[in-house]
Amino acid sequence: MSTVEGNVPVMSLRHAVLGLLSEAPASGYDLMKLFNATLSMVWPATQSQVYGELGKLTTAGMVEVTAHGPRGRKEYAITDEGLTELRHWLTKVEPSGPQRDDGLLRVFFLGIVTPLEAQTFLLHQAELAARTRAMCEQVDENAQWDDEMISVYGRIALEYGLRMSAAQEEWARWAAEQVTTAKARRASELAHAQHEGPGQGHETQGKDAEGPQGDETGGT
Repeated sequence: MSTVEGNVPVMSLRHAVLGLLSEAPASGYDLMKLFNATLSMVWPATQSQVYGELGKLTTAGMVEVTAHGPRGRKEYAITDEGLTELRHWLTKVEPSGPQRDDGLLRVFFLGIVTPLEAQTFLLHQAELAARTRAMCEQVDENAQWDDEMISVYGRIALEYGLRMSAAQEEWARWAAEQVTTAKARRASELAHAQHEGPGQGHETQGKDAEGPQGDETGGT
């Protein structure tokens, strides 16, 4: 992965622009409309980032200006060199994938907070996943799917969002139940004990964890 500009990895933005231009020539304005309509949920980009990348790709010989219009409008097309680079990226470069997940990282340390706070966090993640799925469903309903490349393969990509968000919501609701079990409470007790002086243990929490209702009553 190359350097990052405004939280958008440059190399992937470059190939996103090349990919869109591989279907048809487009102006910077047209590209932004395509980004917003097809890639925004997968790879969002700002206008300045897209126009900046167009300039770099032109300098590198991967795209060229093929037409000029009123008010300085330029239409760009991918070159043979750009198409070669796009094919190389598609077939030879290993995808980086989501190597960092701030939300999942927090799950490792939820024993530091109360079971109710942990459960609230996880239920919020479930709600976020549900919203994402609703957005994907709305895109699916409103999009005018046709036989062009971006449309056909874009629908395949959208299915990933539909399935992944459903799985994330299901996991988060399951996890919200797990953090209230007696086992999770005992683990939290041990974590808290590391930072407390003698006689300052969480007695109430400990009793809940050991009692017969430990799995059912915690965090609700």
